[in-house]
Amino acid sequence: MEYNMEEKEEHGKAGQKKKTGIMGGTFNPIHVGHLLLAESARDSFGLDHILFIPSGRSYMKRESEILDRRGRYEMTRLAIEDNPAFSISDIEVKREGNTYTCDTLSQLKEQEPETEFYFIVGADSLFSMETWRKPESIFRDCIVLAAVRDDKDSDKLQEQILYLQEKFGARICQISFREIDISSTDIRMRLSNGQSIRYMVPDKVISYIETHHLYREDTEWKPNLRA
Repeated sequence: MEYNMEEKEEHGKAGQKKKTGIMGGTFNPIHVGHLLLAESARDSFGLDHILFIPSGRSYMKRESEILDRRGRYEMTRLAIEDNPAFSISDIEVKREGNTYTCDTLSQLKEQEPETEFYFIVGADSLFSMETWRKPESIFRDCIVLAAVRDDKDSDKLQEQILYLQEKFGARICQISFREIDISSTDIRMRLSNGQSIRYMVPDKVISYIETHHLYREDTEWKPNLRA
């Protein structure tokens, strides 16, 4: 489902805020771990829908190591299109220069001031969010949902949550989520070695990767996906 911020929906009872979860990331490529986390957050917190936002140019990663933004956007779109509770936005894909979470949240809040946004992250991100651009703006504009792994040091995590709450007034909730041992890095490595990624990513994404010969070291050809 394509997400159009210009189209406003009537939702729920009078005065009830729409609850939108945000799944951001490079999605290089998107995999079932991303989808399971999004569904878990939606179900656990009664979110109306999840908005996937593939990044444009991330200031945290070297652009040469990341597939073109349009290719990552298309794979994400294919991965979620069968779930009516999932939608996708090109808000960062279209943005020139570096993309920052604070700018994205600010733009979403401006477009939908009555919507409550829930930003979904891994618990590890709570230890670095203070270093992100304008963290005070991020914590102001959303509720953070942190996916907690079973092996995460609970005491250190609780201390960090309390610290962010006291310093930024952060609203942080935890998602109990059993992490799946799948990563985009591992998927890219398997593809470069000619190994199967079946059941690690949706079939439609596998077909897209195969059609465009992505993440392969045995070819110099790359699709022109920048248009």
